[in-house]
Amino acid sequence: MHRRQLLKGLAIASASSLLSSCGKKLVRATVSRPLCLPRVNVSSDRIIRSICGLRPYRRSGFVVRPEQIGDTLVVHNYGHGGAGITLSWGTAKLAVDLGAPGHSGPAAVLGSGVVGLSTARLLQNSGFQVTIYAKDLPPNTTSNVAGGFWYPVTLFQEQFRTAAFNDQFTRACNFAFTRYQTMVGPRYGVRWTSTFLLAQSAFPNAGDFSQKGVVGSLTPEFRDLGPGQHPFAGYEFARGFDTLLIEPPIYLTALMQDFLIAGGKVQVREFHEAAELSRLPERLVFNCTGLGAKALFNDEELTPVKGQLTFLLPQPEIDYSVVHGGLYMFSRQDGIVLGGTHDEGNWSLDVDKQVRDQIIAGHKQFFDSMRAC
Repeated sequence: MHRRQLLKGLAIASASSLLSSCGKKLVRATVSRPLCLPRVNVSSDRIIRSICGLRPYRRSGFVVRPEQIGDTLVVHNYGHGGAGITLSWGTAKLAVDLGAPGHSGPAAVLGSGVVGLSTARLLQNSGFQVTIYAKDLPPNTTSNVAGGFWYPVTLFQEQFRTAAFNDQFTRACNFAFTRYQTMVGPRYGVRWTSTFLLAQSAFPNAGDFSQKGVVGSLTPEFRDLGPGQHPFAGYEFARGFDTLLIEPPIYLTALMQDFLIAGGKVQVREFHEAAELSRLPERLVFNCTGLGAKALFNDEELTPVKGQLTFLLPQPEIDYSVVHGGLYMFSRQDGIVLGGTHDEGNWSLDVDKQVRDQIIAGHKQFFDSMRAC
């Protein structure tokens, strides 16, 4: 065999081998592999704290509307249920758009939780001098004991929604989700998290939380996972998507710093009746008092929904969130957050040890049964 023929033969053999190898790799790449996720180490000796918070819930959803009290315009922005952090920027935008046009002079915000701080910051961005009046300041607000997961839960009952609320809900979701994306990073404690929803029955194909609904359309990589595509035992239906996780201890501190740096003022003060607002120096007031609006503005529909969280020691390798069987787990820098209680009408902030033990037991059974990688 001539040298030229030998080299040609080797080249053809090499190319054939390469194509064969590539073909094998391509075939392997198309095979869907099950997710490999580390297990949360759930045990009572890893508990670092348990806390309770009261969600300001209205069955018809949050309130964003104006009210004239004497010569003071009050714009209400409260009643977010379990979606205060989630929708704070969105309903703040709705409220500011109602009250700010045509107003000159300073503005006031009642409440220093996430809804009040977000409203105050948007007012400052519009050029207003802002004073926050609040009974309690961070970290002694409901927002500080929230999970911080971006998802509008415990927000309304479907049968009590109106067309006007639906429009506000859609606009609030869109604005809030976009705004939080500009704050991703360590300063605000905002990051993306892979999330899994688990169910025993099929997920709805229509509505706000379906793939084409308000929430589904905002969450990237929204997909249904078939049997064998996830490691969660005992659940026939699984849905995955990415969303945002906001860590309240970091986020609220940074938001208050932004407010003060921009020239904002804070006064610790409690109001007992709405008529007191007309004696404030500001003629434009935003009511972001959460559950406080029940007594202050006689909102009989507003009711607390108690939520209890238990924190385990942090596990840095856990970089996902999961909702299963009425329970949920979020992984934060300050610990693994375990929750899943919705006790409507309960005003107590005391930790229920029996509930804590039930949360721990439910999560332990779930994570112990996860398929190993």
